[in-house]
Amino acid sequence: MAGKKVIAICQSGGEFVTEEDGSLSYRGGDAHAMEIDEQIKYNDFRMEVAEMFNSNVDNISVKYFLPGNRKTLITISNDKDLKRMINFHGSSSTTDIYVLAEEIVAPDVSNMPASRSSRTTLSEAGVLVEAPLNVIDDINQPADMLDTPFVILGDTTNIDDHIEMPGEMAPPPLSVGSNDEKHIKAAQQWQNNITGVGQRFNSVHEFREALRKYAIANQFAFRYKKNDSHRVTVKCKSEGCPWRIHASRLATTQLICIKKMNATHSCEGAAVTTGHQATRSWVASIVKEKLKVDPNYKPKDIVKDIKQEFGIQLNYFQAWRGKEIAKEQLQGSYKEAYKQLPVFCERIMETNPGSLATFATKEDSSFHRLFVSFHASLHGFLQGCRPLLFLDSISLMSKYQGALLAATAADGNDEVFPVAFAVVDAETDDNWHWFLLQLKDALSTARNITFVADREKGLRESIADIFHDIDVHHGYCIRYLSDQLIRDLKGQFSHEVKRLLVEDVHAAAYAPQTEGFERCLESIKSISLEAYDWLMQSEPVNWANAFFSGARYNHMTSNFGELFYSWASDAHELPITQMVDAVRGKVMELIYTRRANSNQWLTRLTPSMEEKLEKESLKSQSLQVLISASNKFEVRGDSIEFVNLDHWDCSCKGWQLTGLPCCHAIAVISCLGHIPYDYCSRYFTTDIYRLTYSESIHPVTSVDRPMHNGSSQCLVTVTPPPTRRPPGRPTTKRFGSQEAAKRQLQCSKCKATGHNKSTCKEFLLEC
Repeated sequence: MAGKKVIAICQSGGEFVTEEDGSLSYRGGDAHAMEIDEQIKYNDFRMEVAEMFNSNVDNISVKYFLPGNRKTLITISNDKDLKRMINFHGSSSTTDIYVLAEEIVAPDVSNMPASRSSRTTLSEAGVLVEAPLNVIDDINQPADMLDTPFVILGDTTNIDDHIEMPGEMAPPPLSVGSNDEKHIKAAQQWQNNITGVGQRFNSVHEFREALRKYAIANQFAFRYKKNDSHRVTVKCKSEGCPWRIHASRLATTQLICIKKMNATHSCEGAAVTTGHQATRSWVASIVKEKLKVDPNYKPKDIVKDIKQEFGIQLNYFQAWRGKEIAKEQLQGSYKEAYKQLPVFCERIMETNPGSLATFATKEDSSFHRLFVSFHASLHGFLQGCRPLLFLDSISLMSKYQGALLAATAADGNDEVFPVAFAVVDAETDDNWHWFLLQLKDALSTARNITFVADREKGLRESIADIFHDIDVHHGYCIRYLSDQLIRDLKGQFSHEVKRLLVEDVHAAAYAPQTEGFERCLESIKSISLEAYDWLMQSEPVNWANAFFSGARYNHMTSNFGELFYSWASDAHELPITQMVDAVRGKVMELIYTRRANSNQWLTRLTPSMEEKLEKESLKSQSLQVLISASNKFEVRGDSIEFVNLDHWDCSCKGWQLTGLPCCHAIAVISCLGHIPYDYCSRYFTTDIYRLTYSESIHPVTSVDRPMHNGSSQCLVTVTPPPTRRPPGRPTTKRFGSQEAAKRQLQCSKCKATGHNKSTCKEFLLEC
């Protein structure tokens, strides 16, 4: 594993939540990327991570997950731990690192032992309370219902009751204590909302809200006898109870006045026999302010908080519905956002001249797809980035689902540079074709381009067809290729064997010469002839370094833009215009930050390239160069290589694959008294990097402001797509190869894979 490099995606400021299967996922926070290898020291790594997040190096801890295990966080605390982490992720080009702040907890008044944990907080009473895990994600939003009151029973309610949703059973609400006196303190302020006959309200809505809060504070339920825009008659829900109230509109005004009221209850203890009354809109009004502070406020926590503050036992569904209403009140309507899409596209191009923002609808005017590429991104790619584009996608788990397609590039410091993206109703060959058409129109260049993308998304034909007028190369993503291989294998292979196959496929892809490629394929052949034949038929010329004719700079996977996809994932619950604007804000901030940082650089190359060049220079010191009259040289070390300075070529292919001189080339360059910098790709220079980020993205003006030009595009009506989020917990697309880590289903009767005993045909025939 000598020389193994991994891109560490460092994340901080978010929170861990536990999924239903017990695995942990990380939500929110910021992320930075850095390249590490086995030579890096733990203290250097820790200091760089602390600098990334402006943290005190003494107050952070660094953790990660083992491949295939997201239930246990592993701590990195010394050089050996760091090296192990790199080795554990040997088959992956990236790894997730979680940077946790170690806060010193104040001493407890009850002399509890001090504790430091990212999962604990200090309550107002000074008691350590473990943050709730197993948090339940949002379930599918059902069709809209009338805003009629629902009854929540009091202490006699079985809090294990749950509501059955299409596709799955909603979990029961969280059980809490039964101290009613403590619970209803928050509602006591509403006990005098209704004072009696003659009390006036500005509207029917205001009267209903006051009545609802009054019932909650006094712990009884009511039902409407009459309820319209000018009169409301209400009686106690308990049979035979005389409590009732009647209010109606005062003539020639909008005021509502209480005309009759019997304030006496004959029912026994309302909290015991009847319960409390509330509506979804009331729940929304309670949680709205908390959602502003914490957008990840979960329905399960809403259930617990409302029980503690108001003594009302909601079920999960009621809390979820209230949250959805509150979100729409804060964010705006999803439907309204689609209607604003034409004006929004015009705003983007108006405030960012040179940008391309366009959309398409179906015949019924429903949303089909949206393409966005900002001028600053197009300029940065054309002027400063290598002619290399990564195409990938993620699913959007919003109300109307869909997918995000994106084209990202690698800047001179080997960091992700967003170029263009599209929101589409579904990931289809037709939508990819449309996306590439818009991308070519936005780039409007004859520059040769290498694409790194999946070979199974209809991209092979689309790339060749749309970019037929330029020299274009399509490098297959090795991650998708190895995943497809594992899926297609029909033999019975163990978990460990699959892992070895994936490792050999990656080694074959990275091998710079045909000899190394053939050795890896022979290793695969010794394991599975089927896998060997599959790979030989998968067009190695499109994925193996030994044969690929394009310039992919040793980037083998299409998920290079993970940082960009994480921004979209964080904003996917927003209405479409707000989601796009949230991504725009992230890209705008990224450009500004990197421009400011690069202005402080004093090196000729970008930091990551300076580091790589320095490592190659150290290797070159032990090499022997045989001087030649021409510009072709022989270099001897562990192997004999041949360097051609005129063509920037070395027989090891390291120079050609990376754009930086390899150790053999540097040995020759130094021997001749030349400077290695003169033989580096111009894309790695600090000057070109600064040119990449020289343009800015500007804020998009409000869609409510009238347009200066009467664009016909703004007259188009756009409605939401017909797709809706299905029942159940949304699935999450995870980056990196997952297939090799899955346990394969095996029949206990015939020992074949892919089925179990209950569906085994041989077993059924015997029966």
